Amino acid sequence: MTEVDCALVGAGIMSTTLGVFLKEINPNLSIELVETLASEALESSGSWNNAGTGHAANCELNYTPLEPDGTVNISKALEVNVEFDLSRQFWSYLVKKGAIKDPSSFINPVPHMSFVQGDEHVSFLKKRHAAMSAHHCFHGMEYSEDPKQIAQWVPLVIQGRDPKEKIAATRIITGADVSYGSLTKNLMNYLKSLSGFKASFLEKVTHLKREADGRWCLTIVNQKTGNTRYVKAKFVFLGAGGATLTLLQESGIPESDGYAGFPVSGIWLRCDDQEIVSQHEAKVYGMAAVGSPPMSVPHMDTRIIDGKRSVLFGPYAGFSTKFLKTGSYFDLIKSIRPGNILPLIAVGLTNFGLVKYLVQQVLLTKKEHFDVLREFYPNVNPKNWYLEVAGQRVQIIKKDKAKIGILEFGTEIVESADSSIVALLGASPGASTAVFIMINVINRMEPTGLLPSDWKQKMQSIIESYGDSLITNAALCNKVRAETAPILGLHYIP
Repeated sequence: MTEVDCALVGAGIMSTTLGVFLKEINPNLSIELVETLASEALESSGSWNNAGTGHAANCELNYTPLEPDGTVNISKALEVNVEFDLSRQFWSYLVKKGAIKDPSSFINPVPHMSFVQGDEHVSFLKKRHAAMSAHHCFHGMEYSEDPKQIAQWVPLVIQGRDPKEKIAATRIITGADVSYGSLTKNLMNYLKSLSGFKASFLEKVTHLKREADGRWCLTIVNQKTGNTRYVKAKFVFLGAGGATLTLLQESGIPESDGYAGFPVSGIWLRCDDQEIVSQHEAKVYGMAAVGSPPMSVPHMDTRIIDGKRSVLFGPYAGFSTKFLKTGSYFDLIKSIRPGNILPLIAVGLTNFGLVKYLVQQVLLTKKEHFDVLREFYPNVNPKNWYLEVAGQRVQIIKKDKAKIGILEFGTEIVESADSSIVALLGASPGASTAVFIMINVINRMEPTGLLPSDWKQKMQSIIESYGDSLITNAALCNKVRAETAPILGLHYIP
């Protein structure tokens, strides 16, 4: 039996981000991070397991719905946009401090674009651009319906396309590509250099039990030897991706009742041919197919991982009962509890369109995979591309008073009444909002007594905009972006 202040379960971007925040705010905290696999970032945080867009809602059309009155609602896009500014401030703080030596190891400038076809979609994109470019958060966003201009931005998208086809695109050069696997490794290396921090790999948390003194006892099994040990912690964070749900259920807290998970797998097409890669310098997002879930929005992305450039297209959805790539096919069945049976049934009955979509995706042939890519890249040669399996995503199913059960595609924090245990469920936008989510986790930790009295001032020394809104404070927004861009090597538009 060992005792720590904080136990972090899972070695992905979420736990490492939270670990760094906690040690910066209170260096005296003892923290142990427990990971089932051999190293950090081997599941959803792995660079090839996620899109690495650095989601800032510049190009993701699903964040800007068309309202019944014909206007484009940009409120969600604004929220996501400034959440990424929190990440930029946090990472810049660590670079200035020397905790991260080389920002280009995980973040690089890549323009963010939206691309649409057909009169209806062109009309929507024009309205979207007008609404977004009028706000300071999206300053510098360009719009064009001119094939020659779009060809200068993304040659592969125009080559071989019918010149009579109605198309449009938006572009903003302040976007980024983020290798979240590399970032996680940077954060882990920094944490390992700090006293009072321990990372335990190849160790699995199998049970969680509340002790009489209010602390949590974690039962941990070594994956090599089978030996069991125990850790007592005042605070537990469950950031184990798809494994979080079963651990949350294991905790027995009332707040976990009714939650279930719906796993969705993903596949990319990947190209490493540098002759092709050199002609594409953007993340280009299109329109999602009717009836498809938000995380299925097709996009053709420049990726920069370990200094090497590739182009990624997808995602193509699939279905697996696993909650993790390295998980068990029994994960879904094991997660079923009396309290979540009705929500599961309700979602199954009311989401036939999603089920149909997933079945269609699973049955896609190789030719059909490339037919989808040709919408973006007409002259594609299948010989230059191969399939890359992405990470598992577990969407949230939870109780709803009106519908018994609903399916959500975002991320959700579930915590006990005394904030001694916090779990993170859900998927997109995931890694891109890790800093925003962990700030929210820390905001809820005050009842634990683990934060110093001046923790808010310390948070503001890390995140200059903490407690303010970059959506309404244009001067602060511009200041933050002007300061963080050169530190991270990103473009800035005055």
